[in-house]
Amino acid sequence: MPTQNDIPVAQRLSDPKRSPQKQSTPANPISRSLQAVPWWGYSLAVLAFLSPIVSTRIWFALNANATNQAQATTAAPTEISQPVAAQPPQAIPTVPFTNPAKPTSNPTSDNPETIAKEPESPPDLFGHHPYSEAPLNQLRTIGRAGDGYEIKLREAAAKSYLKMEADAKADGVDFVVISGFRTIAEQQELFFEISKQRNQTPAQRAKVSAPPGHSEHHTGYALDIGDGAVPSANLSTSFEKTAAYQWLQNNAAKYGFEMSFPPNNPQGVMYEPWHWRFVGDDDSLITFYKKQSRSSSFIKKP
Repeated sequence: MPTQNDIPVAQRLSDPKRSPQKQSTPANPISRSLQAVPWWGYSLAVLAFLSPIVSTRIWFALNANATNQAQATTAAPTEISQPVAAQPPQAIPTVPFTNPAKPTSNPTSDNPETIAKEPESPPDLFGHHPYSEAPLNQLRTIGRAGDGYEIKLREAAAKSYLKMEADAKADGVDFVVISGFRTIAEQQELFFEISKQRNQTPAQRAKVSAPPGHSEHHTGYALDIGDGAVPSANLSTSFEKTAAYQWLQNNAAKYGFEMSFPPNNPQGVMYEPWHWRFVGDDDSLITFYKKQSRSSSFIKKP
């Protein structure tokens, strides 16, 4: 008779009633380890994972903020300076600062338009240009008059004239220097006293002698020359017939001299073949030709 033990082994094992104990499944070691970690451990792990990401985002945010601030600081002066540069001149206060220690200047003299309209020197008078006196310390004696009066010219003109006089003498021509530098006071006496003696009006007198302050002799560059062999021709148009005049015509330019008042000169002054001026350096050239250019004496007319 079959016994209970004869139940097939497979049936016994599969029959739950006959199995006094359930067969346990071996536990996974990873699962067992995760189950052993407390809850706060997982929190720390999450924080450790997120910390680099959060730190990186914060760094980028701070860096972007600093860059924006730097750009705003750099752009600020440009935005401020543009309106200032574009301000019209009228925005500048027109009330000048007045130093109480100094007297207030004449408003007319500070006006640019008034200054531009003011002439640099007195106007022409009877065709004669105005000239200032040469400094006395720049004059040099070139001869003496019969009464011992020293005849002087400026240094450069005096040196050139003495050389010219010596060369003319070597050619057999004897120059006589009659007049050189004159002060304004001397010109006043020459102009007014002689005009009274000769019963001349100022306009008539100006044909043969410049008014005070308008004589080329004031400059120290002009002189009157005569011929020692023909003294009767001195200060006369007949001087043009002398050997001295012919020599000057042929050679004076080599020494920087020219005749001031040739026939039919633009200034309307009487022909004076004896009156010569030095134009052999910058100052003398400007002294005479700037005056003439200003009065348009040498502008060609159509």
